[in-house]
Amino acid sequence: MTKSVTPDISPRRWRVGIDIGGTFTDVVAIDTASGERRLAKVPTVPSAPLSGLVAALEAVGLGWPQVSELVHGTTLVTNALVEGKTAPVALVTTLGFEDVLSIARQSRHTLYDLATLPRLPADVPPECCFGFDERVDAQGTVLKAPTTAEIERVAQAVKASGAGAVAVALLHAYAEPAHEAALGARLRELMPHVSLSHEVSPEAREYERTLTTVLNAGVMPLASTYVERLGGHVPEGTHVHLFHSAGGMTSLAAARARPLSLAMSGPAAGAAAAAGAAAQAEIGRALAFDMGGTTTDVSLIVDGVVEIASNRKLAGRPVRQPMVAIESIGAGGGSIVRSAHGGLTIGPDSAGADPGPAVYARGGARPTITDANALLGYLDPNRILGGSIRLDLDAAAKVLAPIGQALGRDTAGTALGVVQVANAVMARALRRVTVERGVDIRGCTLIAFGGAGPMHACGLAREVGIDHILVPGVSGGFSAYGCIAAEPSFTMQRTVRLKRSDWSEARFDAALADLRDQAATPLVEAGFDPARIEAAEIALLRYVGQSDAVEVPVAGMRGADDITAAFHEAHVRLYGYATDEPWEVESIRVRASVPAVAIADAPVTMAGETEDLPINSRNICWFEGSGPVDTPRIDRERLGVDVRVQGPAIIEDAVSTVVVEPGAVAWADRFGHLHIRLAGS
Repeated sequence: MTKSVTPDISPRRWRVGIDIGGTFTDVVAIDTASGERRLAKVPTVPSAPLSGLVAALEAVGLGWPQVSELVHGTTLVTNALVEGKTAPVALVTTLGFEDVLSIARQSRHTLYDLATLPRLPADVPPECCFGFDERVDAQGTVLKAPTTAEIERVAQAVKASGAGAVAVALLHAYAEPAHEAALGARLRELMPHVSLSHEVSPEAREYERTLTTVLNAGVMPLASTYVERLGGHVPEGTHVHLFHSAGGMTSLAAARARPLSLAMSGPAAGAAAAAGAAAQAEIGRALAFDMGGTTTDVSLIVDGVVEIASNRKLAGRPVRQPMVAIESIGAGGGSIVRSAHGGLTIGPDSAGADPGPAVYARGGARPTITDANALLGYLDPNRILGGSIRLDLDAAAKVLAPIGQALGRDTAGTALGVVQVANAVMARALRRVTVERGVDIRGCTLIAFGGAGPMHACGLAREVGIDHILVPGVSGGFSAYGCIAAEPSFTMQRTVRLKRSDWSEARFDAALADLRDQAATPLVEAGFDPARIEAAEIALLRYVGQSDAVEVPVAGMRGADDITAAFHEAHVRLYGYATDEPWEVESIRVRASVPAVAIADAPVTMAGETEDLPINSRNICWFEGSGPVDTPRIDRERLGVDVRVQGPAIIEDAVSTVVVEPGAVAWADRFGHLHIRLAGS
């Protein structure tokens, strides 16, 4: 809900984070001098993202002259990939490997469904794939150098293809990029958008590296246009950064060169903020649970650090680049609910921002999870969402009625069923990042945020056996908060293939030094002092013949014995054992970063200042296993530290609603986080 805010005419001192989601755009603004925080939600305008940024600023009473720094996450790249709206791409590979995307991996998405295509069609048609006469082996030794005439022949063929962008992914270019760089230099003289695999994904695994380079090329025209417009729209004196999918902010120039790094930027910001909250609350293992209007994103946090993975999928396609390990499912507040075969299905399609759920009274005619939550009494019908949306409970009841008739349930029973099925769907995502990887989910804390996350937290936690929930401060705009709380950083990963049997400290050190320089370059280009840049060094090790590698921090380590001990310790921690088998370094990863600017703590009401519960109103709510219950609505902003709230209760602030189910107890800590313990824990 947007508050009426008097326009601020103070000097440039505000840091602003904006997360453009599928339904709402969240904005969090923090005064670097006083620590004052302003939060708001405005409806997302997919067709005019820049106007959405301006509307978000206006919603918190700010104009560009007051903003010192703006960081925002965007779904621009992800949406282009999901909707297939990328630019036509030409692909250049080593001669004889032009069909790498068509061959792909010899596996089927659905093993027994013969009516379904075994995999997605190749992203580049055969007529736009060009062979380049050169060859390098896996150790980087040049077997055949390209001639000047060959470079010119391929460059002219690519230009004549009419493609809007070109991807170059030569065999083993990660080991020796000279041939790729030479061809790329000529192509950049002829075309504006050139993506080179040794710059985008300098790693082995030929198919994944090639596809990653192609996807990066395909979104370059779109991202370049957006970045240029954004840069031209923002006045001098306001620093603008974009949030990338490895969990940090990056410059506009780096985003233009590697736009694929912006995929999942919004969810990554939320996961990064959740990691910070877990560290602040001294929580060892946590699950970030971000339920927005369109999707739910979950990720595992261990010791205050969110997991980074280099093998993820975007729009069903494998991507080889460092990204926060997020499991996303199409189950958000706006997800469409259907009755089928005597039961319910959720999503993956969403009512989105326009028209949105029926309860928003903007023309929505299909039932959603938000409609169910509203009918259960969790949402206050007297509140105005996004500055303009009033809730219409009659409209929500009308769209859910056919489902209730099909199931033989009344309105409340139907809404409870929708919430239960939604929780079951989201529970599967939580188990995928824990139980399926050998992590005991019962020992984790659920960190719930996003527009709908805190409403489902109790039911979801009970579903998977978690007894402790943390709802962070500014939970309704937590991804936007994560944008400004995170460090400026850039992450690079590359294959090195260095075995224990032929270990070379000099080679290992040189590879890390080169990667440190590459990772630091975008930060230097953004104007940060090189002396302030720090580097975290990770080696991905595995036993020879093992499929998956283990992440091992190697800062200050160069000797084989030290790395062996660190690898064994990490392997035991993950899998419960270690052996004396020979190992190898598959890849190295470096994260260059600049320490984040300190954010002043927001004022917190201390215990003793208000011992009584700040109850705003009461209304009837329905919970699983109970009938209608008279439930208080409590003002979170006036709730004192350590003041216990016995469920059932609804705790709400300007932009979020927290459901505390019967029997559970909630309290706020000194950081403004809300803790919930379920009944019996």
